[in-house]
Amino acid sequence: MAFQVVAICTMLVFYGCYFGKMINQKKKGIQTDQIGKGKQGIVKMIEMTMKIATVAVPIIELISIWLNTSCLPIWARYIGMLIAFIGDFIFICSVITMSDSWRAGVSKTDKTELITKGIYQISRNPAFLGFDLVYIGILIMFFNWGLFILSEFAALMFHLQIVYVEEKFLTVTFGEDYLDYKRGVNRYFGRNKAQ
Repeated sequence: MAFQVVAICTMLVFYGCYFGKMINQKKKGIQTDQIGKGKQGIVKMIEMTMKIATVAVPIIELISIWLNTSCLPIWARYIGMLIAFIGDFIFICSVITMSDSWRAGVSKTDKTELITKGIYQISRNPAFLGFDLVYIGILIMFFNWGLFILSEFAALMFHLQIVYVEEKFLTVTFGEDYLDYKRGVNRYFGRNKAQ
């Protein structure tokens, strides 16, 4: 029961931050959800598939939590709990640091800043890292093969979104400033020593 309560609380914090930010931005006239909007071809396919995966994963997570599925030892479940907490922390830090530049998906019409401060000094994609860690943490707490496959698929879609959509968009939008930042900070975690 303790793992179930912790997992639900982790999800409430995570999605509370996500949707709370969207509501706050909407009050300011900012359209946060840009996933698939005004896109075509492979970019639209990646963003829409990612969106479907991010809706499906919490549904399967909730079912897994309800059924209290797990074939892993208790110590592994505690590690999963820690990973999920870290994921929440990283995600919240990323959303706060991005301020009103935060978007779900890329927008060619909204002018935003290139954020390189705070948590973005050690990760170019801390929001995606936070998503991945929350998914991994809950997966470890309530391991089952359906949740494993769906969580891994969602993580793959996040990666494709970063590589084939966001990095290309940021390169075009911010040019050399983004390329300098990209050379200095790793995609998921860490700084390049050459910088």
